[in-house]
Amino acid sequence: MSYKHQVAEKIADALAQQGVENFPKETVYAMLETPPNPAMGDIAFPCFQLAKALRKAPPMIAAELAGQISGAPLREATAVGPYVNLFLDQAVVAEQVIGTILSQGSAYGDSNLGQGRKVPIDLSSPNIAKPFSMGHLRSTVIGNAIANIMEKQGYQPVRINHLGDWGT
Repeated sequence: MSYKHQVAEKIADALAQQGVENFPKETVYAMLETPPNPAMGDIAFPCFQLAKALRKAPPMIAAELAGQISGAPLREATAVGPYVNLFLDQAVVAEQVIGTILSQGSAYGDSNLGQGRKVPIDLSSPNIAKPFSMGHLRSTVIGNAIANIMEKQGYQPVRINHLGDWGT
């Protein structure tokens, strides 16, 4: 389960304790945001939609929620105006991510998102009438990296290296 899902579950549980029934985990998950500044936290939860259900001002709701939300993977929950800003515990997150990577090995990150569909990836495409440069190597490396990522996501990349102007 992702950290965002774990946080949504904690918020939904806190809301259920306050008697708010129409905010299940899925709704809370859809409301979660990324703060514009990393100093403000890793995840933010806006309390505007809760104002009508709880008949309170959003900043007051945020302050109450921040006091009720705790536990792994969270380090801290603070109220900043109408938002609950949540900070992840980096040690817990790192331990879980590294554990997942080690257990899955080379299958880490695999998905079937692409469902075997073909994706053309243009590589360096040099003009053979001109000298090669570092730019050709750079675009080939970038294109190959993108193709590798697409392959991990279930796509079938077709690496294309078109030779340019052959002359007459």
